[in-house]
Amino acid sequence: MHTLFAPATALTEIKKSKFITHAAPVQTKEEALAFLDSVRDPDATHNCWAYKLGTVYRFSDDGEPGGTAGKPILSAIEGSGVDNVMVVVIRFFGGIKLGAGGLVRAYANAAATCLGHAEKIEVVEQRTIHFSVPFDSIGTVYPLIEKFNAQKEDESFLADRARYTITLEAARTTDFKTQLRDATSGSAHFEEET
Repeated sequence: MHTLFAPATALTEIKKSKFITHAAPVQTKEEALAFLDSVRDPDATHNCWAYKLGTVYRFSDDGEPGGTAGKPILSAIEGSGVDNVMVVVIRFFGGIKLGAGGLVRAYANAAATCLGHAEKIEVVEQRTIHFSVPFDSIGTVYPLIEKFNAQKEDESFLADRARYTITLEAARTTDFKTQLRDATSGSAHFEEET
């Protein structure tokens, strides 16, 4: 899976209408809508958009005939192979009507052009693990966290154990668990992953 490395912008012109496309990597719907607010042009004829976050998506035709803007933008996102992205296509009407089919093509093309020129990066799936170890095994935890390039999200202390929440590359989860069990002589306890 890929996402955008950084925000991107493209300009296309079709029958005197200008389509300015802004795209950005986003992690949440709140980030997507904040990006929309930051690029929205109140002087434009339409500010149409779509975002995709895994299986979650939303789109808006912003006054264009139903199904002629937001859905084609979403289709362009899906066709580009990127995820966790928000695309906003701002249209300035040029005086020539495009018709429903023309609008679908125009919005899809504007979004695809922007996404096609944007620099992309691979998204590595992450997994969150919750586990605990006896106090006398705490010294084994930190070297393993570092070795696996994991991110410590939380650390707390119970009556006789230390509890940790870490995030690491999903593909390395099994190896991490095996090495932690070995390092703690089997006393590490793992809770449900998220």
